[in-house]
Amino acid sequence: MAIDRRPLAIAVMGPTASGKTATAIALARQLGGEIVSVDSALVYRGLDIGSAKPDASERAQAPHHLLDLCDPWQAYSAAGFAADARRAVEGIVARGKVPILAGGTGLYFRALLQGLSPMPPADEGTRAELAAEAAERGWPALHARLARVDPVAAARIHATDPQRIQRALEVHRLTGRPISYWQRLPAEGRLPVRTLKLILAPRERAVLHQRIAQRFDAMLAQGFLDEVRALRGLPQMEQVPAPLDLPAIRSVGYRQAWEFLDGVGDAATFRDKAVFATRQLAKRQLTWLRGELDARWFDPHVEQQRLTAAVAAFMA
Repeated sequence: MAIDRRPLAIAVMGPTASGKTATAIALARQLGGEIVSVDSALVYRGLDIGSAKPDASERAQAPHHLLDLCDPWQAYSAAGFAADARRAVEGIVARGKVPILAGGTGLYFRALLQGLSPMPPADEGTRAELAAEAAERGWPALHARLARVDPVAAARIHATDPQRIQRALEVHRLTGRPISYWQRLPAEGRLPVRTLKLILAPRERAVLHQRIAQRFDAMLAQGFLDEVRALRGLPQMEQVPAPLDLPAIRSVGYRQAWEFLDGVGDAATFRDKAVFATRQLAKRQLTWLRGELDARWFDPHVEQQRLTAAVAAFMA
């Protein structure tokens, strides 16, 4: 049997509020590693408190990559992430360090570890045209158009998901083929590392729900609403006709905070809606993670010794 000589990497995966950041930092310090964020909210500058972005003290404990890459009014794609993350991983390996891939965005993990189907890159002109049509007619109307040209994609994409509707129609307009056709093609750009996948999740769902609520209350105490007020006051954001359609502002917590500051509901309702939305995100993440059949599951709060042993065996 041939020996697998690919460089080693560790993926720290899990639902939101499961302890990924602390575990990734501990592993990076233990192994001499560097952390690559795999989180679609952490790429945005100014989304700090509500995204649980590692703070200055955490970043000082280990090098971090793929944080604060773009502004919240800018688009950032899974393909862009895969390219940026691949460069970061190659640099870490070249320095003789261990890449620690940490986050909870399943699409980003798939794009990085498994590659992406070949598709045309984003075209700003086409996106602007589609955004203008959506502003005039509404995203449900564009979803109906998608259902006519690509019923397979439309069945997977909700009518309230402007980012994915726009991308699907963009690909069809640029190529004349539905995005579902491109997605069926073999993936390209698989990351050339051997990866140990660790999934962190409490055994009891109630424990995760409690952690989500406690963390959100801590975010409020740290000034989360002031952070969102600052985002709303940025001149570039004030020029966005539909800020709630931006992927950054659609991030869990930020959308609810934005609506609250628009005058929707009271403070208690806002808090409950944000906590509920975060729980729903965790549910979706767990559903995706169950499909990672080559991953190993750990409750980091009661199985730390077993987790440490698994990492040691992989690195040996």
